[in-house]
Amino acid sequence: MLRYTLMRLGIFVGCFLVVWGLVYSEILPRGLGESNMLWVLLLAMVISAPISFVVLRKERDRASVDVVARVDRAKANLEANRTQEDEADDAARAQSKDGVRASGGAQAQGS
Repeated sequence: MLRYTLMRLGIFVGCFLVVWGLVYSEILPRGLGESNMLWVLLLAMVISAPISFVVLRKERDRASVDVVARVDRAKANLEANRTQEDEADDAARAQSKDGVRASGGAQAQGS
């Protein structure tokens, strides 16, 4: 996941530098007043998004597989913990029922 994020950031930085160079050389229009840097940032984001979507497809799929595997492991661990809790609860209930029966039987004999 970190690799995908760094690759996406690299594509954005590359697009930012290209857009900044084009604006600086006046091939692309400048922003209004002091908004030039905001213009360059927004344009770089708009350009880098589809490039990242296409170029990083395999890396995104690989990261997705890793995330799914982590979620599956977490679900399995939660299920194992829940099963252990259920078994412990069932054992405690069975033990308390046996204790009630034994004490109830002793009281009936003592009467």
